Amino acid sequence: MAAMGGILMMTTQDFLGGWRLQRTIRDHLNGQHGTLAGTAVLAAADATHLIYDETGVLHLENGANLEATRRYLWAWTADGVDVTFADGRPFHRFIPSGHAAGTDHPCGDDYYTVRYDFTCWPRWSAVWTVKGPRKDYVSTSTYQPC
Repeated sequence: MAAMGGILMMTTQDFLGGWRLQRTIRDHLNGQHGTLAGTAVLAAADATHLIYDETGVLHLENGANLEATRRYLWAWTADGVDVTFADGRPFHRFIPSGHAAGTDHPCGDDYYTVRYDFTCWPRWSAVWTVKGPRKDYVSTSTYQPC
């Protein structure tokens, strides 16, 4: 952990390695609720950049089991972490400290908001609320060291 602007924040070193991932998805639009069990691995690209790779199986209430993968790039700056999609398109930014909202992400007519919680470190979480004409769900992800 490092102090940035008087705030104690996690560094790239704090996130390196494997994380056990549990996610619940409450889809209010389609009633298609599910859970995901998997792992997230954060690997160093260099001193200020991490590669986030997620794999898991999404279990839907209707009995379907779907393989799920994601890749994001995390870049540390003087005042937070910029998250981009694997192809470099901007996604959002957050401050890796305490209980903090990340920046919002508009996607077409749908709108994504996120809130991170690092208060029980090394257990942490991210809660995404997604609203729009095509989506209305809450996705809660919790991470614990493997």
